[in-house]
Amino acid sequence: MPINDRLITLLSLSRRGAKTLGEILYGMTVYEAVRDLKKERGNIHRLFILVVFGDMIGIPILPPYYTLRLLPFIVPNLEGWRRGLMRERDFTDLCDQEIT
Repeated sequence: MPINDRLITLLSLSRRGAKTLGEILYGMTVYEAVRDLKKERGNIHRLFILVVFGDMIGIPILPPYYTLRLLPFIVPNLEGWRRGLMRERDFTDLCDQEIT
């Protein structure tokens, strides 16, 4: 094997090792915090849509004028929001923490 091929192989191996080590460190340090923050962001987003467009499911909170002004920004998320709001929940959804 020529020396160039060995160097390329060694370089690709070291890159994969560095990437794997970085992913391991990410998982050990901040993965759980990032997951919790994403979950909290989703909850706040659903709450905002509920406050603004609650009249679609029978909970009028804001006057329709403001709702119509915000409608073009919310239309892409509306169907997913309805599905998520009307989804059946059970007792285990309340306990989202890991059992250790």
